[in-house]
Amino acid sequence: MTQKPRRTFTDEQKAEAVRIVGQSGKPVSQVAKEMGLTESALRKWVKQVQVDHQDDPQGPLTSVERQELNTLRRDLKRVQMERDFLKKAATFFARDSSDPMS
Repeated sequence: MTQKPRRTFTDEQKAEAVRIVGQSGKPVSQVAKEMGLTESALRKWVKQVQVDHQDDPQGPLTSVERQELNTLRRDLKRVQMERDFLKKAATFFARDSSDPMS
């Protein structure tokens, strides 16, 4: 069983598909079939739009919040790597300067 290559869609394409679901009154499964999409992908896009437009701060993450979270995680990982490097460098130089033979 061979897998199809994964397709990517722009934000505009996703928004258009979600708009069609909302305006047509057709079920997600029918719109997905007509547009050549997987039903699960289209359902996910519809759900994310609903999340993005809710006002509940305790609810699921909006797209903007999810993007910010990913950026913060990436920054945290970089800072932790820098910290670990500086710890090792400080240990190395402390050991080197305490060597009476130097």
